Amino acid sequence: MTIDESMEQEGAFVAGTYDVAVVGAGHAGCEAAHACAVIGLKTILFTLSLDSLANLPCNPSIGGTSKGQLVRELDALGGIMGKVADSCAVQMRMLNRSKGPAVYSPRAQMDRAMYSVTMKHSLENLPGLTLRQDHIVRLLTDSEGRAAGVMTAGKAVYGAKAVVICSGTYMESRTIKGEVITESGPDGLPRSTGLSGCLKELGIPILRFKTGTPVRVNSKTCDFTAMTRQNGEGDVPPFSFENEMNGSYPKPAGEQLPCWSVWTTDETREIITENMSRSPLYSGVIKGIGPRYCPSIEDKFMRFKDKPRHQIFVEPMGTHTNEMYLQGFSTSLPEEIQIKMVRSLPGLHDAVIQRSAYAIEYDLVDPLQCKASLESKIVPNLFTAGQINGSSGYEEAAAQGIIAGINAAMKVLGKPPLIVDRSSGYIGVLIDDLVTKGTNEPYRMMTARAEYRLFLRQDNADARLTPAGHSIGLIDDERYARFTAKQKAINEETERLKNTYVAPSPELGEVLANCFQTLPKSGVSLAELIKRPGVTYRMLAPIDKERPELTPDITFGVETDIKYEGYLALEQEKIARFASLEKIVIPEDTDYSSIRGLRKEAGQKLAAMRPDNVGRASRISGVSPADCEVLLVWLEQQRRKKNV
Repeated sequence: MTIDESMEQEGAFVAGTYDVAVVGAGHAGCEAAHACAVIGLKTILFTLSLDSLANLPCNPSIGGTSKGQLVRELDALGGIMGKVADSCAVQMRMLNRSKGPAVYSPRAQMDRAMYSVTMKHSLENLPGLTLRQDHIVRLLTDSEGRAAGVMTAGKAVYGAKAVVICSGTYMESRTIKGEVITESGPDGLPRSTGLSGCLKELGIPILRFKTGTPVRVNSKTCDFTAMTRQNGEGDVPPFSFENEMNGSYPKPAGEQLPCWSVWTTDETREIITENMSRSPLYSGVIKGIGPRYCPSIEDKFMRFKDKPRHQIFVEPMGTHTNEMYLQGFSTSLPEEIQIKMVRSLPGLHDAVIQRSAYAIEYDLVDPLQCKASLESKIVPNLFTAGQINGSSGYEEAAAQGIIAGINAAMKVLGKPPLIVDRSSGYIGVLIDDLVTKGTNEPYRMMTARAEYRLFLRQDNADARLTPAGHSIGLIDDERYARFTAKQKAINEETERLKNTYVAPSPELGEVLANCFQTLPKSGVSLAELIKRPGVTYRMLAPIDKERPELTPDITFGVETDIKYEGYLALEQEKIARFASLEKIVIPEDTDYSSIRGLRKEAGQKLAAMRPDNVGRASRISGVSPADCEVLLVWLEQQRRKKNV
């Protein structure tokens, strides 16, 4: 329906005109709206419930393996998730410490209610942004088929130069608990109806996925003496680089709330096995495809029959509630079975469930219809972000949200889009995977998906992305000046260590003996010492009399860059080769059927996907290295013809 046709409907009226309309105020929508407003565009953000803005319907945590990197990258670009998470954290931990700095991943347990309230208040006070509780049922287009606005269930028409849809798990959703099926969104909230059908009418392919959430129990009914306690850590940097530069670290470990862990029992397995016939997953009631890397507890027992037990984490929902979340214990089994399952766990034999677990099915778009900018290939000026693109997780949604918001703003302003490539960030890996490979299940970010993860560390996300955030207007001049000062300090200290030599001495021998290193026979630079296993920047303080006073973020960056200098050099060579292919542009109107030597399957895939460069073409399923060589030769021939 065009925006003009919408006004012909009885009761329709113009409610306002904006530069950008964002539909859905989950983590993707909040980031998209925040980006557009900060850049300076008149923006409106729609949500089905203002009381559930930036809701954490599943695990009340932010960050984790690879997800922590995404949050740090978001903040480096100028996003809002990291700052809100820092202010609402009740426990902080750095995961993967035993695996090395390349995969260090910060994770924070959130005060769920506080997170939503803080995000809402932050956006309400943002100049140029309007928050509106309403139900969007149609995407409106102009006479040329471009997104031009939205219509509410009450026939209110909002014009917009660009539209960003971040519908999460709400489009035509239904929740499932055994035989009980309810047409609703997560947490019993209203679902979105009509919009999915509208997108389908416009030619956008629609898929259907499934996810779920575990039970919540009252902490007063838990016996924590039967569980293993997991405390927070006091030396974890904040998600926000701005907070880090201000020295605003999260709470000391002693002030953080503990989490707990237990293991399933033989009784748990028996209860689930006896009731599999009532599982909607296996009875055929659930049609949507669920997440492979976060299966329900009954799915774990069925798929991993060699494992006698599975670990469950009991985590607080906040400081002003008794609710505890059972991470790893999602299920769609009937409520009566859920009670038995929970009470089969150590320390939970008398547990009272406050919220039952459920599965949720929802509609989404095929991400293959998106460009790398997250603009639709089918409907210009329409952008999609988050679980509507097939991802799972708050962090994956927010990462897409900021890119979709930035690029919607760039489209309105007539500027080129911001594309974060695979060598520049986990954000780039996430989006590139979705738009070039697609997904047949809810996509989850993992460190293993990033080829250049040694370079894409959580500590250097600002070095990689803050210049881009500043250039588009999300990072102000004051913060950028402090960022450049930090980078200068890292570079200067690295050079000082490389050029500061120490002679063998009893003092040096004592330092090295503590980490089982032998004393060098001649003078050696401090940088060479740091490269030795077990030797740290801090350990060398007794023999480094001239070192300046530096903050932990700077010394960590210096030490990590020195330790991995050789590996990073190899990584940079790989990145350079990757970049060379990314720079070879493929014309949008390329007729792949006319390219001699290109396999038919590859030609069909390339014609359907329309990649904008050879690098992206090489990652499309069905396109072989030989096909890419043929494509490169053809592109070179076309270039020479133009230059004749």
